[in-house]
Amino acid sequence: MGKRREVSVAGFTLLELIVALFVIALSVGIVAPIVGRSADTLRGRADVARFSAMLRHARDQAITTRKVHAFVVDPGGHRATIVAAPNEVRQTRTLSANLRIDANPPEALRVSFEPNGVSSGGDFRLTTGQMRYRVSIDQLTGRVRIERQE
Repeated sequence: MGKRREVSVAGFTLLELIVALFVIALSVGIVAPIVGRSADTLRGRADVARFSAMLRHARDQAITTRKVHAFVVDPGGHRATIVAAPNEVRQTRTLSANLRIDANPPEALRVSFEPNGVSSGGDFRLTTGQMRYRVSIDQLTGRVRIERQE
């Protein structure tokens, strides 16, 4: 008579599978909100960067074309426009619906840039989600600065 062979089947028990699935579900539950917040943070930063880049572009255009350029914000319409004198629209961009813009003073929703680089100055408060930024334009140099506010 031949020897009897023992057959061993490798596998997982039901309890091991349940524990593994629980660990995976717990990991996803912890990581998913963090990734979501990171994506919102990146989107907010990108919105503020686009806004500031458009201000810088208006200043650069004023200097290179030797014409006064204005940066005009329409917070209700979520639009920003660069206008060359006299009333020649050069560029219009739609701003993110999540971006709230307040100007200090409110008349500063229009910032003028002169051919020599000076500006009318301005101070914008941008809010996107939980983040707040201050974008300021220096009157003497036309320099645009971004500061994150806590």
